[in-house]
Amino acid sequence: MANTEWPVTLGADVITDLDAAVRREWLVTNGRGSYAFGTVAGIATRSYHGLLVAALEAPVGRTVLIAGLVEWASVAGQRVALHAHEYADGTIDQPGYTRLLSFRLDGMIPVFTYGIGDVLIERRIWMAYGRDTTYVRYSVVAGERTVDLTLTPLATWHDHHALGHEADGAPGVTVRGAAGGPEVMVEPAGRRAPWRLFLPGGAFEANGRWFRGFRHREETARGLDDVSDAFAIGEVRASIAPGSPFTIILTAETEAPEAPDAALQAALDRQACLVRTADAEHGSGFLRGLVLAADQFLVARNIPIRVTDHTSGGLDNHDPERVDHGRTVIAGYPWFNDWGRDTMIGLPGLCLATGRFDEAASILRSFTRYVRHGLLPNDFPDRAGTVPEYNTIDASLWFPIAVRAHAAATGSDALVDELLPALRSILDGHLAGTRFGIAMDPADGLLRGGAEGYQLTWMDARVDGWVVTPRRGKPVEIQALWINALRIVGHRLLERGDSDGTGARYLEVAERASEAFGPRFWRPELGYLADVVDGPDGDDLALRPNQVLALSLPYPLITGAAAQAVIDAVGRELVVPLGLRSLAPSDPAYRPLYQGDRRFRDAGYHQGTVWTWLIGPYAEAVASLHGPAAGLDVLRPFQDHLRDAGLGSVSEVLEPEPPYAPRGCPAQAWGVAEVLRVWRALGGD
Repeated sequence: MANTEWPVTLGADVITDLDAAVRREWLVTNGRGSYAFGTVAGIATRSYHGLLVAALEAPVGRTVLIAGLVEWASVAGQRVALHAHEYADGTIDQPGYTRLLSFRLDGMIPVFTYGIGDVLIERRIWMAYGRDTTYVRYSVVAGERTVDLTLTPLATWHDHHALGHEADGAPGVTVRGAAGGPEVMVEPAGRRAPWRLFLPGGAFEANGRWFRGFRHREETARGLDDVSDAFAIGEVRASIAPGSPFTIILTAETEAPEAPDAALQAALDRQACLVRTADAEHGSGFLRGLVLAADQFLVARNIPIRVTDHTSGGLDNHDPERVDHGRTVIAGYPWFNDWGRDTMIGLPGLCLATGRFDEAASILRSFTRYVRHGLLPNDFPDRAGTVPEYNTIDASLWFPIAVRAHAAATGSDALVDELLPALRSILDGHLAGTRFGIAMDPADGLLRGGAEGYQLTWMDARVDGWVVTPRRGKPVEIQALWINALRIVGHRLLERGDSDGTGARYLEVAERASEAFGPRFWRPELGYLADVVDGPDGDDLALRPNQVLALSLPYPLITGAAAQAVIDAVGRELVVPLGLRSLAPSDPAYRPLYQGDRRFRDAGYHQGTVWTWLIGPYAEAVASLHGPAAGLDVLRPFQDHLRDAGLGSVSEVLEPEPPYAPRGCPAQAWGVAEVLRVWRALGGD
C-alpha cells in the first residue's frame, strides 16, 4: 500500500523547544522568485524572514515588504499571544510558540496548530502561484467557541540581504472601503512601489507606530547587521468560529487578489498536479516531498538582461535590452539568484525526475542565449539590465550533460539537434581557447584553465580578492565533464551523418584525453585521484570529493579496482550521513568549522565543509559498483533531514564534524535535485 503521509510533521517536543523551533524554517514560494519564509517558533532570525518578500524584478530584486505579524487571540476573556519576537537585549517577547501543539507541512504549505483551552486554532500560510501575494488564514478546527483576533502587520521595505530601520522612514497608509472588508494601501517612503492588505470579513484601524530593536540571531552568527526596526501600520480585527475562517491577504500586485477559498484550493490542486506529473502519487512521502521541494526552485525570468548571440560568440552591444521570458533555476533560498552551474547540475533532478520535460527544454533554450565565447554565465545579477558574470570553467560543460539527460528522459533527440549549434560553439570555444586561460592542452587533449584572481570551478570561494581554492591547471572533475561533453556531442553528430567531420574530431580529442587521464590522475600509492594536475605549483594531491565525478558521469573515466579504491578512500575520509566533506580531515588545510563572519566562513567553504549535492554522484558511483540498493542506502538519511533545518527541503552545507549541523542556505536546488534524481534513477519509491 502506498505511503500517503507527507514527510514533515513536528510534535510538541520540538516546537516548544525554542532552540529546536528556531532552527527549523518553513518556506513558501510563488514561481517568480518571491517567497514567504520564517521559523517554526515565529522569531525572525534572518534579514530574509518575512511574510511577503517580493521579487520586484522577477526572479530577482527581492524586497521584504511585510516582516511579520503581531498576533493576539482572545477566547472567553482569555487573551494570548501567538507570535514571538526577539529583541536586541535578549528578551523574547510573548513566546507564542509555547501555545503550539503541532506543526506540519500540507505539501509545502506550513500549518500551525495552537491550543487555547479547549479551542484549537490553525494557521496556514501560502502564496498564489505567479503572483506576489501571500495568504495567512486562521481557522477554529476544534472547540465551539468564537475567537477574536487582533493582528498587527509589521511593514518594512528593504533588500532581503539587508535589514530595515526607522531611518528608512514610515510608510503612508490609506484605508479604502471594499466589498466584504477594507483594503489598506501601504506606500513606503521614497515613492517606492506600494503594497496592499485585503481583509475580507475583518476591520482595520490605522494607528501606526514603530517596533524597534528586533534581534536576528542568524545575522549575529554571520557577523552582519543584526538589529532591525519595523513599522506597525495598524490593527486588524476579526472573529473566527468553526466553519468561519479569517484570511489576511498581503499583495504587491495591482489587481485584486483571488478570494481565499479559491486561492487555497488552487494551491492544493497545483501540488497534487505536480505529484501526478512526476508519477509519484503512489510513492512514499519522501519522494512526493522531494517533488514538491523541487518546484520551489523553478521560476520564470521576466527581466531585461542583455543577451548573447551564440553564433557570433559575443554580446551584441548594439541591440537594446530585451526581456527574457524563459525559465530558470533559483540556486538556493533565501539568498541565491540563478547560477549557470547550479542550473545545469540541478535540471535533471528538478525537471526530468519530476516529469517537467517542457520546462527543462525552456530552461536549456533560454541558456543558449547567454553562450559567450564557449562559456555559460556563472551567475546572473541581482538586478535587471546588467551583463552576467562568465567566470566559470564548468557551467558550460554541464550543459551537454543536461541536454543528453533530457533526450534520455523523453526518448527524443529533437532538442539535442535543435541545440547543436550552441553545443558546438561551446566545444569549439574550448578547443580554440577562451577566456580565463580555458583551453585544451594540445599535448594530451585535457582541459586546462585558470587566471590570477579568479575562481573558476564550483569550489569558488573568494574573499576580498583572495581566491581560497584557485585550483588552476587541470582539475579532475573538469576532465570528466570535458570528455563527457566531447563524447555526447561527437556521438550525436556521427548519428546525424557528421558531414564536416566535427563529430569525429570531438571523439578523437575525447579518446586522447581519456588515455591521458589515468596516467596523469591515478595515484596508486595513495589509492585515489589527484585533485589538480599541471598547476602553477605542480600537482595537487589533496583528497577531495571532485574525483567522484570521474566515476558517476555517463562515460566514466576509471572502473574496476581503481574505481573501488577511490570509493573506499572517499568513503573513509569524506563521506558523512548527508554529504561529502570538501577536504579530508587529514589535510593540514582542513577547517573543522563553518561558522563566524564572512571571511572565516568562506575560508572554510570548500576546505572541509560538507556539501549535500555531492551525495548524488557518490551514491551513483556506489550503485555502479555494488548495486542500486547500496546506492539507495547512501540517500536514506535524507528522509529524516526533511524534518530538520529547511523543512521539506535539503540544506546547502553541513558542519564537517559531528553532529554535522546544517548550515548555509536551508533550501538548496542542487541538493534537492541530486537526492531526487538519484533516488528515482536507482528505483527508490
